[in-house]
Amino acid sequence: MKKLFALLLAAGVSLSAAAAPETYVIDGSHTYPRFEYSHFGYSNQVSRFDKTSGKIVLDRAAKSGSVDVVIDATSVDSGFPVFNGHLQGEDFFDTKKYPTITFSSNKLNFEGNKLASVDGKLTIKGVSKPVRLDVTSFHCMPHPMLKKDACGANAVTRIKRSEFNNGKYAPYVSDDVTLTIAVEAVKE
Repeated sequence: MKKLFALLLAAGVSLSAAAAPETYVIDGSHTYPRFEYSHFGYSNQVSRFDKTSGKIVLDRAAKSGSVDVVIDATSVDSGFPVFNGHLQGEDFFDTKKYPTITFSSNKLNFEGNKLASVDGKLTIKGVSKPVRLDVTSFHCMPHPMLKKDACGANAVTRIKRSEFNNGKYAPYVSDDVTLTIAVEAVKE
């Protein structure tokens, strides 16, 4: 009986250790938030941010975790330097006053063992609103070059930019904006 108890105790300890949350640091060289909007109905324009940091805590066994993303709004890249400056101005991101955009979440939603979405708070220009990021792909495995575990995901949501004090020229330049983030993170 003592041996059985010892085995069960050891199994319980190893199971709880395996189910512990794991922390992943966002790889800024492989993480690019993008935003897309209709430009006067002519075409959909896509721009991105070149500097992103943060952490993802993931407990796959418990189907829980957290996500904290910080986007350097001064790194906006439209492909045209003059327009980048325009986007950083008061009419849009106002990066002198609000140099970062953040997303913070403590609610990961799973369908079976698959991460399906993340509910959190998006903050742009000091305005915070709840958003759901729908995860279109998610994959974790050992990184072949870094020899550490890594996870990657693609997620998407739609917002109204006017709700974040960023509505200049709406509705001619679409108020509806699709936000997409391609993220890779490496285990600490």
